[in-house]
Amino acid sequence: MNKDQFLIKLDQSLNRLSDDERKDILADFQEHFDMAKKDDKTEEEIAQSLGSPNHIAKELLATHYLEKAEATSSTGNFLRAVWAVIGLGFFNLVIVLGPFIALVSLIVSGWIMGGAFVISPFLFLINLLFYPGSFLYFDLFFSITLTGIGLLIIIAMVYVTNFVTKGFMGYLNFNVRIVKGGMK
Repeated sequence: MNKDQFLIKLDQSLNRLSDDERKDILADFQEHFDMAKKDDKTEEEIAQSLGSPNHIAKELLATHYLEKAEATSSTGNFLRAVWAVIGLGFFNLVIVLGPFIALVSLIVSGWIMGGAFVISPFLFLINLLFYPGSFLYFDLFFSITLTGIGLLIIIAMVYVTNFVTKGFMGYLNFNVRIVKGGMK
């Protein structure tokens, strides 16, 4: 593969990036080809030493989405970063997707539990509407207690969600560094 073929494949693989970012990356690789040509290497040797343009693009996209997720922490950015890291290889499918599903399940269950506890007085009132003779002070005070516990759980889940998100982003960065450079 010569320089032009390499750069065209790399450009096509980076189509999810903005034009400016793609131009910068392609300019860097163009410069790399020019510098290596001064050392009397052929374009084919240079392209072979760089590796597959598709793999390079996957690494660059994973790094881009990780940086974007760290800068602006939204669910969409986070999911794109996870998906980009998984795209680096089958090994990442197992190493990244398993912990991701487990953490998301725990976080979602925490939020659901907190929300269910908070709405317990409403459920108590609905029960009274359908069964007016079932009023017990214990049920009333227990539902109020559950509301307080639910509010505490929701407050804790805000911190837990932020902590887990930042920790998992660090894990994704670590994973990308391993894939890019191996265990050094």
